[in-house]
Amino acid sequence: MGLFSTLNTGTSALNASQVAVATTSQNIANQDNTSYTRQRVNLAASSAVSSGGVSVGTGVTVTSVTRVHDEFTYAQLKKAATAVSYDTYTTQTLEEVSTYFPDLDESGIAVDLEEYFAAWSDLASNATEGSQKIALVQSALTMTSDIQSTRESLRDLQDSVNSQLKTSIDEINSIASQIADINKQINAIESEAGNYANDLRDARDELELTLANLVDISVSKGSTSSYTSSVSADLSSSESSSTEYSLNIAGYTIIDGSTYHPLVASNSSNTSGYYSVYYETQDGKQYDLTGKISGGKVGAMLDLRGRALNGENGYPTDGTIQDYIDELDTFAQTLITATNNIYAQSAQSSMQSPILDISGNTSLKNAYENIESGTFDVIVYDSSGLEVGRKTITIGSTTTMTDNTFSDSIVSQINSSTDDNSDNNSLNDVDDYFTAIYMEDGTFSLSPTTNNSGYTIAIEDNGTNFPGAIGISQFLTGTDASDISVATQYQKDPSSMAGFAAPTSGDNTVANAMVQLQYDSLSFYNNGLVTSGTLDGYYTSLTTHIASEANAADSSLSTNSTLYNTAYTEFQSTSGVNEDEELANLIMYQASYTAAAKIITTIDEMLDTLLGMKS
Repeated sequence: MGLFSTLNTGTSALNASQVAVATTSQNIANQDNTSYTRQRVNLAASSAVSSGGVSVGTGVTVTSVTRVHDEFTYAQLKKAATAVSYDTYTTQTLEEVSTYFPDLDESGIAVDLEEYFAAWSDLASNATEGSQKIALVQSALTMTSDIQSTRESLRDLQDSVNSQLKTSIDEINSIASQIADINKQINAIESEAGNYANDLRDARDELELTLANLVDISVSKGSTSSYTSSVSADLSSSESSSTEYSLNIAGYTIIDGSTYHPLVASNSSNTSGYYSVYYETQDGKQYDLTGKISGGKVGAMLDLRGRALNGENGYPTDGTIQDYIDELDTFAQTLITATNNIYAQSAQSSMQSPILDISGNTSLKNAYENIESGTFDVIVYDSSGLEVGRKTITIGSTTTMTDNTFSDSIVSQINSSTDDNSDNNSLNDVDDYFTAIYMEDGTFSLSPTTNNSGYTIAIEDNGTNFPGAIGISQFLTGTDASDISVATQYQKDPSSMAGFAAPTSGDNTVANAMVQLQYDSLSFYNNGLVTSGTLDGYYTSLTTHIASEANAADSSLSTNSTLYNTAYTEFQSTSGVNEDEELANLIMYQASYTAAAKIITTIDEMLDTLLGMKS
């Protein structure tokens, strides 16, 4: 062991200090970089040299420069980010939905409904007044237009979420591709012992966090799971040095080392253009993940838009926005049916339904969710407004429009020759003045016979919803909120509408029944679920439902934001750069460098002395 060996010891100390200063400088330079993980220099004593029974050290070796990274804490941060992203998107979307129902601002459907019934009340005071009819039709048009507009806004929002879903799936694939490429670079750099691709691992972590904002992910890195850390986070062992890497979404491996399997967003089989999300294997086999993906922005999109797509129209059968659409449709359908049930009591020279999408042998109760078993009366009035015949029609579980196989059909019951006025005269009953016809195109009509001279016909329902469901005499047209409107003939000529039942002067039976409708308890049919209540009560329940879910989402966002901030603070306390700590380290490494230089200076002076003695 000589002076030159000691000189080498000093040189190693000098080099180690230089590396430490450089690393500390890197940390200080990135103190405001939130995606940067602070690095530390790992030192080890160089192998000692034994001579004459004495072992003398040969200096210090820089074994590695590693990140101070706690994978467990980082996993908690990603989990919190997933929750915050989910709540943020949900809250923003539901707040937008709330703007479609501005009922607290003295506008909106609730106000329209109130004004609509007020117009019927005005007409009830004078059922033949032309100006009242004009005002009623205008009020009804405003209400139906606002219902349609609100429903259209909900569908547009749902369509927008669907479009954003495709964009987000593309973003997931892009991030997955970048992570796989980074893994390849990490493998190349870390294939040599002692090399750590710290900056690349930081870049990968940043992409993982971005991905966690989009969807719930599970990451495994070698033998050290993303949910496991060592006792002390301030050790390089807290992060697995393995280059093995796997990232899963909904239980499917999206990234496996340096390869990735893209998700596929496809709408080719959906008539609505709505996307389903698939995991596709290398052999082309697809697995539907639409119902399995959770968390993050994408999870929120699917929960809001809906996951299960209807095979007939391609629109969702579930989802928050779809629930609102279904509830608004149910409200509109009940309003249409109940209104037309009453309006069918107004005597007409003839009645005709729109084209019905059912065959003559289809059970009415199977075809229409809102048709109930029971009876309705067909009534005939003479030209002076006197009732001359009334026939009761029965609807059961097997009743159809024309098929008499299991029970008498609607057409056969109306056309049957019966003594409807109990005068023992078979030539002056309902079937003698009107004929029921169900045509091949699906149109149902009650038309006058050749013997009819000034007779009119009306239908009085006793709880079946038949006239309102099929629209045999319509004041409101349409089937739900998408197409609710006022009958065209009344838009063109409001004076042609009637507020009477029997066609006599001063009769305001229909108008009064319309006024009472706002207080009646009605049945609301929504995808197999039947609820009872008033029109205003059901609509208020819908708006309360929307407000409640928006408030719940906002409350959840507040809670999860707090949890995220806690997780972020904890992560930064371990992996973030502390300026005071780094400056203290810089002073320490500067002192070490000065001391190492002093060793070299001392050895140099000793060599000069030695050489001087020789000369």
